[in-house]
Amino acid sequence: MNSKSLISRLASLTLLGVLFFTPPLLLLFDTPASNGLSWLPVWLFSGWLVLIMLTAWVMERSDEE
Repeated sequence: MNSKSLISRLASLTLLGVLFFTPPLLLLFDTPASNGLSWLPVWLFSGWLVLIMLTAWVMERSDEE
């Protein structure tokens, strides 16, 4: 994979991370569920996990090509 493609994919992942963790989107998940617990920790950790997995996939794929 050439460096321009890698840089554009990593920039896209950065923008996705910014989107995941912007305050308006976080406030949507800060509402309590029926059992009184907030969905915010679930959203934060799942978003974090998705970003880590996508970054690892992009970086491993760049080594293969």
